[in-house]
Amino acid sequence: MTLVEYKKAFLRFAPVETFAAGIELTGGEVKALRQKLGSLDGARVVVRGGEAFIVGLTIPPYQAANTQKGYDSERPRRLLLTKKELAHLAAEESKKGLTIVPFELYTAGRLVKAKIAIVRGKGKADRREDLKKRDASRETARVLKNR
Repeated sequence: MTLVEYKKAFLRFAPVETFAAGIELTGGEVKALRQKLGSLDGARVVVRGGEAFIVGLTIPPYQAANTQKGYDSERPRRLLLTKKELAHLAAEESKKGLTIVPFELYTAGRLVKAKIAIVRGKGKADRREDLKKRDASRETARVLKNR
């Protein structure tokens, strides 16, 4: 079940490779995500010191009155990946023109996981072309439906 997704990700980025990663959260953060609170807009993944972190993920407090003092809704959250995956992500992140972006947070059983992808940014021309293709496919589907 999808908890939070980055809706404009496919418009802004072209995915090269995707991964599934566990994410380290507190109990209140999990409860907030299950209520569809949170935002991935502007979030990215940073690999430093042999660990990967999601930076820019916003998870508001589950209950504002019961939130622990000093709670930071935009703190970096650690991703749980294998050493092999971390090494691969670090190598890809250092390449020019590539970045790592979280696409969605979802549940797998009782666990919360993040779908992340190595992406290449799209230019304006690529975005326009994608919109034209989408409009054309919608139009053909509409025509075929009305036959």
